[in-house]
Amino acid sequence: MPFLMQPAIAPGTFSRTPQPTLRTADGELALRPFEPQDAEAVHTAFQDPVLQHWHLRTMDSTDEAGEWVESVREGWRKETSAQWLVVRTGDGAPLGRMALRQLNLEDGVAEVGYWVMASARGLGVAPRALTAMTDWALAAGFHRIDLEHSTGNEPSCRVAEKSGYPLEGTRRSSALHADGWHDMHVHVRIQQL
Repeated sequence: MPFLMQPAIAPGTFSRTPQPTLRTADGELALRPFEPQDAEAVHTAFQDPVLQHWHLRTMDSTDEAGEWVESVREGWRKETSAQWLVVRTGDGAPLGRMALRQLNLEDGVAEVGYWVMASARGLGVAPRALTAMTDWALAAGFHRIDLEHSTGNEPSCRVAEKSGYPLEGTRRSSALHADGWHDMHVHVRIQQL
């Protein structure tokens, strides 16, 4: 049975090319594809109690982090996710992660995920990196990008607002965290036609 619409983004658009490195407008940060040697930085990031509070998983060893890094790299090849390590351009120091998860190329929809290492919080890393990733995604053909966070996570709400993601609404009791069910704010960027 034929479809009436063409996919928003043609299958193979990403997998047939290397994942790009992105830069923030000020040039101070780069978003680069994860490499196997990043496992140590990922493991270190997940030891932070604040990060653990808002995420669903732990990272108990560098080996486990290495497996996670490989799954991230596989996400690009399978066109299911696009994730970057955020680094300082001057010295390459890891500062965080930006992700487009649950890529739906047919509809041109993706979901944002991110974290910032404890040592980099309060420096504007997340909003600058999120803006760079969003600009790339919209230029690549995504129509809608969702950002959800617990209504109790005020820093994430500020990141969304600073990055041009207006609040669309609240999904009641829609995400299970370690401390129970959370209402989730939904922020969204939509491709301007």
